[in-house]
Amino acid sequence: MTADATPIEDSFDGSTVYVVEDDKAVRDSLLLLLRLRGCAPSGYESAEEFLKLDALLRPACALVDVRLPGMDGLALQQRLKERHPGLPVIVITGHGDVATARSALRDGAVDFLEKPIDEQELLDAVSVALASDQRRVAKARDREEIAARLARLTARELEVFERITNGQHNREIAEEFGISPRTVEVHRSRIMEKLQARRVADLFRLRFELEQHSPPVE
Repeated sequence: MTADATPIEDSFDGSTVYVVEDDKAVRDSLLLLLRLRGCAPSGYESAEEFLKLDALLRPACALVDVRLPGMDGLALQQRLKERHPGLPVIVITGHGDVATARSALRDGAVDFLEKPIDEQELLDAVSVALASDQRRVAKARDREEIAARLARLTARELEVFERITNGQHNREIAEEFGISPRTVEVHRSRIMEKLQARRVADLFRLRFELEQHSPPVE
């Protein structure tokens, strides 16, 4: 790893940027620029070295040179999609390597930069990539919080929650389960309390947000 412990400014709030570049001079230059602008970058000279990391700090993004020894940048991009879904990748290409850049973009790269790299273009691309990952991480945390709330429900409360958010009324739910409408109302009240919902509309919103990237509640 090339990055050192030099203090950073706070324009990027210390966000993590992984730089995978085999040219030491280019790598060190990128790390210095990113560090001075408030990022917390770390450098790797090969895809294999980068992939030794078991976990990545998020939010983050990766700057990946296409021409790497061993596994190339496009293959690394594919591996990252499998191991770290959603991690924004910015591809670095040689001048005029348009075909490679297009291939990277088709596979989900958020941008590509041509060498020699323009500093402002680099910072703009990193800013967009980090903002994208920050939104993704925030949504993931929201879903985790919703899932944690749902875990507080009993099996019957979860069943009632599903029926309520399917649009069924208390009497319909009561008939389905062979219980009184009053009992359904008690379940509803407990569900609202445990899920920290003030209105039934909040229950619909919670289920919708959870199901955006999760299996339906059964």
